[in-house]
Amino acid sequence: METTKILIGYAIYLPIALLLTYYVSKTLFKNGKIFMLDIFKGREDIAQATNKLFETGFYLLNIGFALMILEIQLYNNNYQELIEKLSYKIGGFSIYLGLMLFFNLYFFFRGKRKAKETQTTDRLVFKA
Repeated sequence: METTKILIGYAIYLPIALLLTYYVSKTLFKNGKIFMLDIFKGREDIAQATNKLFETGFYLLNIGFALMILEIQLYNNNYQELIEKLSYKIGGFSIYLGLMLFFNLYFFFRGKRKAKETQTTDRLVFKA
């Protein structure tokens, strides 16, 4: 009976974790393309390639982490415990995804700031 509940837990957790990862990734990298175009001064080919590499890394990190924390152990062997374990796992994974989102945004803004600094430096060099 315990094995059945654990398999039910896996069947609930995995699709939710994968869908959350997909949703956050699509939202981040669809909107991140604008930052990449700004960072790479409108060069769409390199901006698109870099954005795609970031997206691939995001998927690998997050799906890997979701699988790494997959284990569910039930001690009381009841559905209440299963729901509590799932809410803890899905909640923890959601917090992790949120942190990864802000980590990526930090890199986008940092890249934009560096590009702006380089642009300002280039203007000063050409004026002198």
